[in-house]
Amino acid sequence: MRRFLRITLQSHGYRLIEASTAQEGLLQAASRNPDVVLLDLGLPDMDGLEVTSRLREWAQTPIIVISAREQEQDKVKALDAGADDYLTKPFSANELLARIRVALRHSIRGRSGRPEPIFVFDTLRVDLSQRQVFLNNNEVHLTPLEYKLLMVLIRHAGKVITHRQLLTEVWGPAHAKEVQYLRVYMTQLRHKLEADPARPRFLINEPGIGYRLKYDPDERASIK
Repeated sequence: MRRFLRITLQSHGYRLIEASTAQEGLLQAASRNPDVVLLDLGLPDMDGLEVTSRLREWAQTPIIVISAREQEQDKVKALDAGADDYLTKPFSANELLARIRVALRHSIRGRSGRPEPIFVFDTLRVDLSQRQVFLNNNEVHLTPLEYKLLMVLIRHAGKVITHRQLLTEVWGPAHAKEVQYLRVYMTQLRHKLEADPARPRFLINEPGIGYRLKYDPDERASIK
């Protein structure tokens, strides 16, 4: 896997810092300040979830977990621990590169400090300063809770957000287990924003885990 990653990333102009253990990886992350961390959960000296938690104590570097663990609970635990994305082996080089691009864009937006951006993806445009949502240049009227849910998804665009995270940010910690709330409002949002709610283009479901607002810089998505 490391050989595959090395060949793939170096051939696309990325510079790599490799570590074979968790301790070495944490030291490298602290001393070299990488732009993205690719993390395997099955490390010889420490579980990758613990590495994720430790990194999140002092760094906001995007973390993409790469693992053979396919269970939903493993993915949820990694994302709740602070990972930004989760790739299950095997995966293609193109998928990996796309996920890295998204993570880098998300990181740059987070560091820019620019207030109230305009989010644009294909036919969807959201002006956060005016609290207006447009689809095909036609304004879409959302309820306050629908807008708040969309705003959280935009803030984490391209990243999988767990049910618990969304419920906590939109409804508060007391509702962190009320997944049915989320399903109802996501259904309402899809009916307002998707041409075909049964085949969503923007609001993507990650079964058993959460949701992702699609954000791919190769498909004209942007934050302005």
